[in-house]
Amino acid sequence: MSAIAKVYKWELLKLTAQKRTYLGVGAAILVPIAFVVALSIQKGGPNDIPLGRNIRDTGLATPFVVLFFMSFWAFPLITALVAGDIVASESHNGTLKTILTRSRQRGQVFAGKALAVITYTAVVVFAMAAVGLVAASIKWGFKPLTSLSGTKIAAGHSLGLLVASLAVYLLPLIGIACFGLLLSTITRNSAASVVGTLMFALLMQLIGALPGTEPIRPYLLSAQFSAWHGFLRTPADWTPVIRATWLCLLYIAVPLVGAYLVFLRRDVAGD
Repeated sequence: MSAIAKVYKWELLKLTAQKRTYLGVGAAILVPIAFVVALSIQKGGPNDIPLGRNIRDTGLATPFVVLFFMSFWAFPLITALVAGDIVASESHNGTLKTILTRSRQRGQVFAGKALAVITYTAVVVFAMAAVGLVAASIKWGFKPLTSLSGTKIAAGHSLGLLVASLAVYLLPLIGIACFGLLLSTITRNSAASVVGTLMFALLMQLIGALPGTEPIRPYLLSAQFSAWHGFLRTPADWTPVIRATWLCLLYIAVPLVGAYLVFLRRDVAGD
């Protein structure tokens, strides 16, 4: 096993021992359950959002609808809980000094932490979708999905579109996670990093809502959270998906490289 793989495994073990990890995963799986329960006891529905009108037609619609609801604040917050803490908490506790001076190389430690943050981010998103799909399918069945274009999509194909949509949604969310990792590395303060990461996500949304920002809106990180809608059209609209892919790679690379450089050069004597 390579050195990075060993660090990565150790970081995952540390995450499984932290309450905030279970808080994030728990919130991700409780929201779709609460959503299904609420729709089961009331007649109305979220008719003004994508797939909302047909949410009771098939269990496949629920993960998409819940993803829409959690896109802009819930998942960024859940991501920030871990991304903003993963370096800062060790600086606060004084354990980072031991790791950097006696154990692995700094690049290996940073890579392990970055991979752990990305893994956590993916787990919470796919956990939400899996729980939502199972709960909703028990209630409404595993049936064909009605696309945003009004056409019926076979259940098996719809499941593939769900996986693809989650993967595309993960791109901007990982961008937020990497920004949180950057703040965690720079500030050495968990609370400041978590709040700063969430504020960054909200600021992206605020800028996009301001009048006169129409020319730059398609290139804001917040706009990429809806790129997965392109998969729900017939035929699929690849324009937002392709734009989200290359843009999010930039939003991921810049803070990730910045965090890496800070991590390599930091003075641990005062930690």
